[in-house]
Amino acid sequence: MSTSTPHPWKFFRAGGFDQVRLDTGADLMALDQLDQKLWVALACPTSGLEFDTKTLQLIDDDKDDRVRAPELIAAVQWAGKSLKNPDSLLKGSPTLPLDSIKDPALLASARQILTNLGKANATEIGLSETTDSAKIFANTRFNGDGIVPSDAAADDATRSVMKDLMDTQGSDTDRSGKPGVSQARLDKFFDELKAYADWQSKVEADKASILPLGDATSAAAAAVAAVRSKIDDYFTRCRLASFDPRTLTAVNRKEEEYLALATKDLSAGGVELVGFPIARVEAGRALPLKDGVNPAWHSAIATLVDAGVKPLLGDKSSLSSEDWASLNSKIKPYEAWAGAKAGASVEKLGLARVRALLASKAKETITALIADDKKLEPEANSISLVDKLIRYHRDLYLLCVNFVNFKDFYDRGEPAIFQAGRLYLDSRSCDLTMRVNDAGKHGVMAPLSGIYLAYCDCTRPGSEKMQIAAAFTGGDSDHLMPGRNGIFYDRQGRDWDATISKIIDQPIRIRQAFWSPYKKFVRMVEDQIAKRAMAADAAATDKLTATAAATVNADRAKPAEPKKFDVGVVAALGVAFGGITAAFGAILQAFFGLGVWMPLGLLGIVLIISGPSMLLAALKLRKRNLGPLLDANGWAINSRARINIPFGGSLTETAALPSGAERSFDDPYAEQSSPWKFWLIVGILVILGYCWSIGKLDPFLPLEVLKKSHYSKPATTQTGTNSLPEAATAPK
Repeated sequence: MSTSTPHPWKFFRAGGFDQVRLDTGADLMALDQLDQKLWVALACPTSGLEFDTKTLQLIDDDKDDRVRAPELIAAVQWAGKSLKNPDSLLKGSPTLPLDSIKDPALLASARQILTNLGKANATEIGLSETTDSAKIFANTRFNGDGIVPSDAAADDATRSVMKDLMDTQGSDTDRSGKPGVSQARLDKFFDELKAYADWQSKVEADKASILPLGDATSAAAAAVAAVRSKIDDYFTRCRLASFDPRTLTAVNRKEEEYLALATKDLSAGGVELVGFPIARVEAGRALPLKDGVNPAWHSAIATLVDAGVKPLLGDKSSLSSEDWASLNSKIKPYEAWAGAKAGASVEKLGLARVRALLASKAKETITALIADDKKLEPEANSISLVDKLIRYHRDLYLLCVNFVNFKDFYDRGEPAIFQAGRLYLDSRSCDLTMRVNDAGKHGVMAPLSGIYLAYCDCTRPGSEKMQIAAAFTGGDSDHLMPGRNGIFYDRQGRDWDATISKIIDQPIRIRQAFWSPYKKFVRMVEDQIAKRAMAADAAATDKLTATAAATVNADRAKPAEPKKFDVGVVAALGVAFGGITAAFGAILQAFFGLGVWMPLGLLGIVLIISGPSMLLAALKLRKRNLGPLLDANGWAINSRARINIPFGGSLTETAALPSGAERSFDDPYAEQSSPWKFWLIVGILVILGYCWSIGKLDPFLPLEVLKKSHYSKPATTQTGTNSLPEAATAPK
């Protein structure tokens, strides 16, 4: 923490909490003085954001794929000190004026880059000049990376050596993009040359023993190696038969094994017999070299005779165990020498060329070239720092207003770096969309946000599938369900097919909560009607089936006894109807008893029904928090980034006609109005009026209504049709 005078910070309020303002370069340079408890975020991932990944990787010093607050502070400090005025960081410009660079080494490197590209008179530099190192160093001999291309050599002889080196050892890529030689490859090349020359010197010192047949020794050794294990097996079996004659049948294979082969078509080479002994086994028997050899090994034995037996042992028709041991002893020195072969990678150059290279000064010459190139390493590294400064000049302020505060998100100007694009679905557009990097974490954290989320699988030809989480903060959820399709536009303007795969159900707005109880009631009624209709349909089908069966079997069935009239059923129906009527009447009596307060009573009924739902929705909407969603994507959110009702409404737009648009109400497919509804209402009112006139509604009307309708009339006899009920004449 700095010990200088505290920086005078300014704050703005958004999302229900105070956020620091970053209005000047001085504000950025003083970030180390800002208490990190006041930062909105303390860490963010280096991937999955709408932000340059390379810039994030440059800021990420420890390379753990996360940018933390201390790393961001260090990046801002370095960039601010490298510039004459830190205020230029706020511009976010992709080009960097040369006269704004304060560091002399960086300025010299920037000028060198432009000079190498043929732009020596340029006054500014951008990423287009620094990202392609091959162009920067295309016309330079040395570039400080410790790799020297062959055209950097001063003479043809050295270039020829470097070509031989790259042909046998491979090459490294120079900053100019050309293949070149590094010190490590040069050392390895000459080590290989020396090893090969030393290996060849051994055979020259003992040629008679190592190469008894001269150049033909390698062929003889190969012929012996091809049959060694099989001939060793043969002589071992012969010794076993000498040890115990009872094993003779077993070591020659059982007769059943030959009988199994007899049923097959055998090939000319007898490959089916490869696993059988090379010849018939007998105690103390020599190996036949012509007749009596297993057909599968006949060709290999013939090669052995021509390449090894005749030249080393003479013309023989059979090979005893002693002959076989002698043949192996003559070949063994060669095999030992060949097995210790070294420097094989340079063998194709030939022994003469190898010894010539070892005798030359080529290694020293190339080593000097590499050393000259390494001298320019500081300058070359400064060139990479110029690229870093340009990226910081363009991106640091954007990262700060999406990390230290969430200005971009709450200003609703430019989208925040965690917003992936815009989703169009169900006559709405959703701006709060983000990539889902870890579905498991989202499954745990997303419900804690209190936001209505639709997880969508997005596909696009030629691109990998991705998943997004879209926040719906406007409209209603009646028609949002898994399987619905929409279109998602990413930040590059590319369109993706989006399909809802999962819903996190939360309140969207208070208006939806107001109508929710009524919609639930209507859905319940519809479900009950549908169930009753299905039951009635099933019953009708059963009845038709029974009727059809009875008709077919009418001549054999006894006539059914007529059903007796059940008076109890009628009585039960009457009691039920009376109870319903009484309950409805009580409600009417209480409602009409309000008099002039009836509108308030109606409002009270509405509040009783919708009030709890609206109150619960309002409480949840006030607690909506963006933090859990970002935490699920690898952020470390340090504040409660709330999404209140007004701000949430701005994140989702519903369909609306543009201003000034003309609208025609002539719909050729509109539903035609029918007068039956009107006449039905008129009929109900007439019936109610008649019932009131004859006193049928008196038990259900309030006392005040009865007084007004009966006190003004003369009392009639007790048998009169309009006699006032006792309740009407009784004092209050």
